[in-house]
Amino acid sequence: MFKGRHFDRTVILLCVRWYLAYNLSLRNLEEMMAERGIKVDHATIHRWIIRYSPELLNRFNSRKRAVTAKWHVDETYIKVRGEWKYLYRAIDSNGDTVEFWFSAQRNLIAAKRFLRKASKRHGRPERIVIDGSQTNREAILVCDTDSRLQDRSRRKLRPIRIRRSAYLNNRIEQDHRAIKRRVRPMLGFQSVATARVILCGTEMIHMMRKQQAKYACNRQPSLAERFHLLGV
Repeated sequence: MFKGRHFDRTVILLCVRWYLAYNLSLRNLEEMMAERGIKVDHATIHRWIIRYSPELLNRFNSRKRAVTAKWHVDETYIKVRGEWKYLYRAIDSNGDTVEFWFSAQRNLIAAKRFLRKASKRHGRPERIVIDGSQTNREAILVCDTDSRLQDRSRRKLRPIRIRRSAYLNNRIEQDHRAIKRRVRPMLGFQSVATARVILCGTEMIHMMRKQQAKYACNRQPSLAERFHLLGV
């Protein structure tokens, strides 16, 4: 994973973790590394974040524990080059992150793509809570119908129950805030591709803080220890 890199793996992981986890700019990290006798340009740190965030998320997902079958689904706004784009997110009844998907559009196609991605990785939910979005409701109905038509098991699948309640979906609105708090100091992304990659990392850190990974030992390692384990 780090073969051929000029800098040691621990330096790369430290910079990537600090940027994703805390309200630090790339130039902040450049100065902090310089104070430790490590000369690294902020552009290099940015390349590390883009290069390693998706890979670290894949490794995290291989250790991610199962979620419940009761989901809350909603989307929030993220600015890219001065324009609002859309981060689709789902959490389960315990507040654990189910899945996320960043889209340039907010429409039926984007909602269906997100739901299919979530269902493919975590299985069919029993119930989904949404706000008043008609688009999300239609996406759930389409995906539910498709999955039941494609099912080859002999058991009859029950339709996914849809609950429309802005009050009940306040849970995921609160969960959005952790991502928005980290994204806000970044002052907007320059492209959808860059935003998608960095959001992979911020979502991963958020799941780590919610202790969503499984470990062989009984104790839960610290955030720094868990991040280090992903790079091993």
